[in-house]
Amino acid sequence: MPGPTLEVSEGDKVIIHVLNHSPYNMTIHWSRGHTLVACPCLLPPSHRLWSAHHPAKRRLSYLPFPKPHHEVPILLGEWWNANVVDLADEAYVKGGAPNKSDAFTINGNLVTSTIAQKKLSSRMNPPAFFFFGLISPLISPTLTLYGFPTDMYKLKVEYGKKYMFRIINAALNSELFFKVAGHNFTVMAVDASYTNPYKTDVIVIAPGQTVDALMAADAAPDKYYMAALRYEASGGVSFDNTTTRGIVEYYNTSPTSQPVMPTMPAYNDTLTANRFYTNLTGLLRPGKATVPLTVNHRMFVTFGFGRVKCESDQLLCNQTTGALAASMNNVSFQFPSSASLLAAHDKNLKGIYMRGFPDKPPVFFDFTNESVNTDPALTPLVHTLKGTKVTKVKYNSTVEMVLQNTAIVVAENHPLHLHGFNFYVLAQGLGNYNKSEAVEKYNLVDPQVRNTIAVPGGGWAVIRFKANNPGVWIMHCHLDAHLQFGLATAFEVENGPTPDTILPPPPPDYPKC
Repeated sequence: MPGPTLEVSEGDKVIIHVLNHSPYNMTIHWSRGHTLVACPCLLPPSHRLWSAHHPAKRRLSYLPFPKPHHEVPILLGEWWNANVVDLADEAYVKGGAPNKSDAFTINGNLVTSTIAQKKLSSRMNPPAFFFFGLISPLISPTLTLYGFPTDMYKLKVEYGKKYMFRIINAALNSELFFKVAGHNFTVMAVDASYTNPYKTDVIVIAPGQTVDALMAADAAPDKYYMAALRYEASGGVSFDNTTTRGIVEYYNTSPTSQPVMPTMPAYNDTLTANRFYTNLTGLLRPGKATVPLTVNHRMFVTFGFGRVKCESDQLLCNQTTGALAASMNNVSFQFPSSASLLAAHDKNLKGIYMRGFPDKPPVFFDFTNESVNTDPALTPLVHTLKGTKVTKVKYNSTVEMVLQNTAIVVAENHPLHLHGFNFYVLAQGLGNYNKSEAVEKYNLVDPQVRNTIAVPGGGWAVIRFKANNPGVWIMHCHLDAHLQFGLATAFEVENGPTPDTILPPPPPDYPKC
């Protein structure tokens, strides 16, 4: 862990063949790419998938920073002492949230605090059993994963050199703080879009996000821990509070030297997280598109949790309170079962989805005030509706979305990911969105460009994007459990006026969903 890096130049055409060796159906999503297959139907075990990445519309002719001595992929993952598919099934039957993870990983290496090691080790019975997670090493009697520095991911560095950390949060349900003791970072890109250099000693990264950060090996030659732990704005949910570690070791360091541990933020240090997210700005590149100033479609979207009636197969669901759900503008998204959204769009199939996703919530209230859960006049807001509703927009129109997190049931972080597009982050903050105050803070000059925006519990964000990619594109919370609860919507983008702005048909041998 991680797997081999596919190194290509921007503008290349890449053909990828995928073979599913797992025992489960899989969907592969190619983040940040113009692809013929962006979110295909499930790939059955032992089946193959073909995907072609078309030449990009731009080419990179320079690096906006000094070339680093070495590039280092840092894949942050989440680990369960169980089969995650079984955990999801159990949660559905109960109508609640799945069990929290047991540990976090760095490049597949599972090393946490001493307390967590003892807890996990005591639960491993028998030790030869194979445990699965998103980024999980396989455990066998010949492997010992707890308590030994050799089990940690180790990065050897040379004093005076610069290292580019390509940090990816591949955890299922956890936003993370990441630090290296005694060192600072200079953030150069997020979600594969360049930023103005931003110096920080801590990285905050949500599932689905990426951060490219330069680290100068300028500390006294020694051993230093890199560490990651959960960031959770709300104290009302159960979460994995372990800290995972790796080692940055300078060449010629004494073998007996003990690594230095970084001082990590508190798990609920929202001010640190908000400072990181709001201080990032986009790098203006000559000849590149700037923020569109004319908005054609405005949306005010509230999102968070709710309750729905228990289904007949949710045998352990509380019939009084109902099943836990999530929604956007009070619509809990339901994935179609008979055909994919894209297939329905392409073939004009009826009854698969509906247009008319609401542009605003059914009622405006004090969104971030937890009294919404105790005030009898507001308790009806807890109940949400199920549906498969999309927003239809014209090709090349500009969409602006106010994204408001709510405290219904419980306030929690929600990293929202938009397929098919990058967007500009105009503003973000804590509390309720106030238009008169927020508009004055809009960054229309050099906003950061992302495809995943981390909206904290009790917070909001404003994004804007150009709908210049025809097709049907889902927007969803990148916490896996929240997507299953229905925290999603979709955009149906019409074809453009020219042949190169029309959605191409699938290949003749493309599998039918």
